[in-house]
Amino acid sequence: MKVIFTCGGTAGHVNPALALAGYMQKKHPGIQVLFVGTPDGMEGALVKNAGYAFRSVVISNFHRSLAPRELWHNLDALVKMVTSRRQANAILKEFQPDLVVGTGGYASYPVVRQAACAGIPTAVHESNMVPGLTTKMLENYADRIMVGFEECRQHYRHPEKIIVTGTPVRGDFFDLTKAQAREKMALGDDRPLIVSFWGSLGASNMNRQMLDFFRHEKAEGLPFHHIHAVGSASWEWMASELRESGLSDCPSLDVREYIYDMAVVMRAADLVICRAGASTVSEITALAVPTVIVPSPYVTNNHQEKNARILEKHGGAVLLPEKEADGHALYETAKAILLDPARQSSMSRGMAELGILDATERIYDTVMSICK
Repeated sequence: MKVIFTCGGTAGHVNPALALAGYMQKKHPGIQVLFVGTPDGMEGALVKNAGYAFRSVVISNFHRSLAPRELWHNLDALVKMVTSRRQANAILKEFQPDLVVGTGGYASYPVVRQAACAGIPTAVHESNMVPGLTTKMLENYADRIMVGFEECRQHYRHPEKIIVTGTPVRGDFFDLTKAQAREKMALGDDRPLIVSFWGSLGASNMNRQMLDFFRHEKAEGLPFHHIHAVGSASWEWMASELRESGLSDCPSLDVREYIYDMAVVMRAADLVICRAGASTVSEITALAVPTVIVPSPYVTNNHQEKNARILEKHGGAVLLPEKEADGHALYETAKAILLDPARQSSMSRGMAELGILDATERIYDTVMSICK
């Protein structure tokens, strides 16, 4: 059996494909896997680190502007679209896949489209609540479209193609119980643990708000354990601010550039403060952890707010728009949740309603059902 996975742009697009590829290799030891992405995206490094073969197609996004510079960009993108179809056809002819699975990113479009036109079974996985442009463009071509939540179905023209599978979460998130995770982290008392992060690069404005959050924690006697990932872009600035303010000496405050042991840290968390990217949403729903979400206002089609709204609707998260999410508001919101055990339990149940723990298996069953 030969399978092409096509994805790119963000880790949220690549990780579901890696999870499915690994699962399929266990089920079918002789399977041949090829990943297709863009030549300069992060997907190349992620895929190669995972040990899979990688090919690329040259494609670009379209900008929604009539400015002269943007018109030239869009003209170039149109030329690349034509070129990418030829490249995709060449890869398909050479590899002869039995199945093509797209998990998001611009590279998915030409590969899935050309595969469908050639009669090869195709499936698309959409991690976000509302379909992105690539998924919209592929809806008429793909045999199946796999989504995270039942509420996603309303956003598609062909609901008969939609399968609710959820988004895969790394298996090591469930290796430990919450008590075991706290013990491993040497959290010796019963104070709740807050975990906060804004992505691998971080967000400078939100990190400034977190600095104020830390000051509130210190002023109230550090009522919580708190682990915060700053991200690479703001790390040096934050480290300097912590030293100058005396916050670096607070034993219950653990500020890091990255959280490398994310599975253990998230398993131990009593409250998460974060953005609403698709991978993060799948993790916090699977773990059923109450969350304060500040959606990024800088993403296409405002999809993070739409992701967050479904969590808010089910009672699992409190949504704060970035313009309202200053340090004081974030701290008071977090404190109100953590000092109310009944509310924590209710929010956890709301998250659990949305969590799909067997997402990888569901995706596998879906794609195998369309294979010839």
